[in-house]
Amino acid sequence: MNRRRILRLLGSSAFAAVVADTTRALAAPIKPDDKSALLVIDVQNCFLPGGSLAVKEGEQVVPVINKIAKAFSNVVLTQDWHTPEHVSFASSHAGKKPFELVDLSYGKQVLWPDHCVQGTDGAGLSKDLSIPQAELIIRKGFHKDVDSYSAFTEADGKTTTGLAAYLKARDISTVYVAGLATDFCVAWTALDARKAGLDTFVVEDACRGIDTQGSLAKAWTDMAAAGVKRISSADIAA
Repeated sequence: MNRRRILRLLGSSAFAAVVADTTRALAAPIKPDDKSALLVIDVQNCFLPGGSLAVKEGEQVVPVINKIAKAFSNVVLTQDWHTPEHVSFASSHAGKKPFELVDLSYGKQVLWPDHCVQGTDGAGLSKDLSIPQAELIIRKGFHKDVDSYSAFTEADGKTTTGLAAYLKARDISTVYVAGLATDFCVAWTALDARKAGLDTFVVEDACRGIDTQGSLAKAWTDMAAAGVKRISSADIAA
């Protein structure tokens, strides 16, 4: 770039973009160590094409997750694991439809189509996931009267899954979060990871969102405010 062009760009957004791109290109790739864990959130059939609560382009996260998982010796998977007639299902509330909001004892609840019912094919993990080194599956949402988005804590804010204790016992200090959906289970997991004192990264292209009533933008704003770092799979060394 010659001196004259630099002078034209100084102070402009174009120059800022050039600098940002250069900085990103020069940044060293992240190499997860033994104190890092990948959390793969709810990559289940109900959230994939043909499922009862399919996330748009949800299937596209699978090859990305498979690729980055090779860089991790510690991997935890989660599954939504609801009872029939779960409180989060619209079908459990007379006259209510999916995606309506209701007030429950623990706060506002989005009502969902029936999904990830225990023991059904829809609750199963995607057959295309290939993470043989995964050491733990956390099942959540199995209490009939409370929903559970986060891999750490249910929606009442006090019932824990045991994941924080597990990570502490394994001396894990950093987590990378991927899966479905960005604006619900991924975001709630990332926010709770920060509350647990963990350095937290969300791998954006290894996630997809539902985005109902502005939920996706809000999730990213909330995560940024909590200190969650937003990266892409290309930032992780294979």
